[in-house]
Amino acid sequence: MQPIPGGGTLSPWVPGAFTLIVYGILVIAFIASQLFLASWLGEKKPTREKLRPYECGVIPTGAARLRYPVPFYLVAIFFLIFDVEGAYIFTWAVVYKDAGWPGTLQISFFIILLLAGLFYVWKNGGLDWRAVNRSR
Repeated sequence: MQPIPGGGTLSPWVPGAFTLIVYGILVIAFIASQLFLASWLGEKKPTREKLRPYECGVIPTGAARLRYPVPFYLVAIFFLIFDVEGAYIFTWAVVYKDAGWPGTLQISFFIILLLAGLFYVWKNGGLDWRAVNRSR
């Protein structure tokens, strides 16, 4: 197959909005047809056992609303922050030679800033999981 000369936006060889829109419409139509067929052809016999939430083979007991301690969320947020930091440092390491000294100074400033934030959180007890008695 050869590209159509002067095909413009209708040519499959030239990326454009038209092909993206057609593809999007086809994907949405396919998904809608599959959902319709599944709901139309699917067997509907709701029983108590089928309506119960599936918990990996364990029969659920009690309320599903559990209160997690705040440090759990803090550690999760810290993990995300330092995970993104790792992505930035890895990206910098890939272009280390091209970045030169300005890139090294910028990543050094970035790491120092994150270490300062880590020490601040550590000093204020953000990483401490022990129960704190706040009855002052």
